[in-house]
Amino acid sequence: MTATTSAQQSAIDRFRELHASGCFVLPNPWDVGTALYLQRLGFQALATTSSGFAFSRGLPDEVRALPRDLMLGHLRDIAAATPLPVNADFQSGYADEPEGVAESVTLCVATGVAGLSIEDTTSDGAHLYEDRLAVERIRAARAAIDASGMPVILTARCEAWLIGHPDAARVALARLVAFAEAGADCLYAPGVRDPQRIAEIVKAVAPKPVNVLVSAPSSELTLTRLTDLGVRRISVGSALARVAWGAFIRAARDIQETGTFDAFAGAAPFADLNGFFRDRG
Repeated sequence: MTATTSAQQSAIDRFRELHASGCFVLPNPWDVGTALYLQRLGFQALATTSSGFAFSRGLPDEVRALPRDLMLGHLRDIAAATPLPVNADFQSGYADEPEGVAESVTLCVATGVAGLSIEDTTSDGAHLYEDRLAVERIRAARAAIDASGMPVILTARCEAWLIGHPDAARVALARLVAFAEAGADCLYAPGVRDPQRIAEIVKAVAPKPVNVLVSAPSSELTLTRLTDLGVRRISVGSALARVAWGAFIRAARDIQETGTFDAFAGAAPFADLNGFFRDRG
């Protein structure tokens, strides 16, 4: 085993341990710098964000705007930058058919990630794959991971809530159960915010772990409450990237509209950031 594969295997082992009990927060950096700072803060694992990465490149969060090779390069950079387990937001697997998903997943595993997620939306991001195809795609991803020799954690996502499906709760529950049976290690329905629905998902796919997205302020979806509901993993999606964009936009608008620079008062000190990155060397 090479040093690279040994490091990846160690990250995978740690990632699996985190999913075994309790609940952990999986924050989403969008570049190497933010990944390193999240590591410094003590987070135990990270997940990429396709939207955060896309916005940093001046692109929309669409599969067609983020070519597979560009995404693979980004995943490789993040995984190489930190020893923490990294989960790849791998969108819909960059293919419609199961064979194509398997090929993409093989390439994704080779970037050094400890996990990856596959969505059940078509390339236009507005529709779900039909039931049978959606399941076959997860089964193909599972087979590709098994064949790679690197047991990365496969997260299967149902996007019913995000696309505004009229019967999102029923569809998501049925699909997540089917995805679990097809070999997914972790189940995820971004957009679910009702604690009762979350509890139903946890119960339906048990003992497999469930990821919940918290990307907006919520008095109900706290770490403590989600832990009590049996959730194992909490991710924040594009939220951190949008917080940074919000601060940038407010400061830039303030300069343009008022000619003042008061918004800079909230800036991170240059010496702190520069010292952090310099000391890493």
